This record gives sequence, structure tokens and C-alpha cells, in this order.
Amino acid sequence: MVPFLRKRVVSSAIPLLFVVLGVFFLARMTGNPVDLYLPLSATPEQRADFSAAQGFDDSVPVQLWHYLTGAVQLDFGTSLRTGQPAATMVLDAFPVTLQLAGVTMLLAISGALLVGSLAAYRPGSAIDRIAGLLSMTAASIPDFWFAIVGVLVFGVSLDLLPTSGTLGGPEVWILPVATLLIRPFGVLVQVVRGSMVGALSAPYVKIARSKGADARRVVFGHALRNAVTPVLTVAGDLTVALVNGAVIVETIFGWPGIGKLMIDSILQRDFAVLQAAVLLTAVTIFALNILVDVCHALLDPRVRQAVPA
Repeated sequence: MVPFLRKRVVSSAIPLLFVVLGVFFLARMTGNPVDLYLPLSATPEQRADFSAAQGFDDSVPVQLWHYLTGAVQLDFGTSLRTGQPAATMVLDAFPVTLQLAGVTMLLAISGALLVGSLAAYRPGSAIDRIAGLLSMTAASIPDFWFAIVGVLVFGVSLDLLPTSGTLGGPEVWILPVATLLIRPFGVLVQVVRGSMVGALSAPYVKIARSKGADARRVVFGHALRNAVTPVLTVAGDLTVALVNGAVIVETIFGWPGIGKLMIDSILQRDFAVLQAAVLLTAVTIFALNILVDVCHALLDPRVRQAVPA
């Protein structure tokens, strides 16, 4: 396991370095913050003083060096908008995104295990066909389209659900969670169904049925336990995609997470916050990818045996 883990960490370090460098250069392509934070009437001296105070008058290599050395120490500078440390703002917003992604995946996995198992128990039945149609439709709907329709129908037309922010009761979670939930639920139903069809035809399941075991015990006690490996692997990949894709959903619903913080930082040319947010998100995604691979290797010894020591 140690050689496998070492190889995954090393292979993840290279793309992480590209992310670190990419966000630095791309952020500066959005424009000069001086033009945004100072009025048009600002004198050249005022513009020069602002640039010097923020380090924008340094050469690009010097700015890059300050960024890299600060990132190692988790010091990304201060926000141009609020004057707060960038790292503090990012660490305050990131748990909100993780909560949203965690609740979404918990509901997606639970629902997919139930629906996919029922569909696999009677292949070709009405339940199987309905589940297949709904899951394929759910997996094909873009998140942003579902979010806009949800706001229009349930927020504007029917006035049943809040469409922005986190202040309020459980109802504030419904639209954001439903928007993020629909795609992973559709994908997982298909994975569970396919894995369960194979498991239910295995000899040990046939023996359990011949001994008179009821349907619930056969499906959830025998087959599901042995069919869960590919489900966990796909669920891990979908969790990574949720963290990465929360930018659109958080922006639409005004959810104060890391995604909305990124968009606001881009629009306001707040380089320090943007760099901190992207770096933390990238590190989290790479860590989740490694965790998924480790879980896969623990469940399937052939994966780690394929890695040379």
C-alpha cells in the first residue's frame, strides 16, 4: 500500500503545480486592480502608491516568488475588498461548500442504492424501466438549467422556496441540494443497477434463495454487500466533481461557499483571495482523488499489486 500511495501523491503533485502557476498568471489576465479600486480622478501618484502598497509594481517573477513562498506558509496576503487575510476568508467559506457536497452525496448514495437495487431485482419490470428512464434523464440534465428552472418555478411562480442565501430553516437547502443531487443520483442508479444484476446472479445468491431467504435479505444482505465496490469508487469521483462544480450552483443561489467566493474574487480582481480559494480547492480535489484510489486499492488488492515497489 505504501508504494501505491507514494506513486499517487507524486503523480498528483505535478498537476497541482500547474494549477498553482496557472491561477497566478490567469488572475493577472483579468485586468489591473488599480483601475477597479481607484476612481477615474485618481492622480498618477495615487495609482503608484496603491500599486506599491499591494506589490503590483514588482516584476512578475518577484510577485510569483512572493506568492509561492507565502503559499507554503499559508499566507496569501490580504483581500483588496475587505482587508481581511485571504486565507481566513477561504477557510470560512470552504466548510459551507463541503456541507453542501456532503449532504448531496449522502442523499444521492442512499437513494441510488434503494432505487438501483429494486430495479436490479426484477430486470425488465416496470420499476426497472421507470428507474432507467428517470436516471438517464437525471444524468443528462445540466446543473445550471435545473437551477434556473427551479428558481423560476418554485421561487418565482409558486413562491414556495427561498432562492438565495442560507438564512432560514431547512427549506434553504432544498433547491441547491436538489440541483447538485440530480446528476450523481442518475449516474449512481445506473451503476448500482448494473452491479446488482451481476451480484444477484451469483451462485451464493442462488443458494440463499434456495434456502428460503426473503427478498430483502437476498438483495440488501447478500448481493448489495458484494456489489458496493464499484458504487463507492464512482461515488468518490462524483464527490470530487461536486466540489469542483459547486461554483455555478453557489453563484445562482447565493450560497456563501468557496465557489461564490471565487466568482466574486474574479469580478473584483481580488488576486489574493482568488489564489487562496483555487489552491485550497485544488488540494482538496487531489486529496479526495487519492482517498478514492486508496479505498479502491483496499477493496481490490489487484490495484495496489499492479504498482511496483
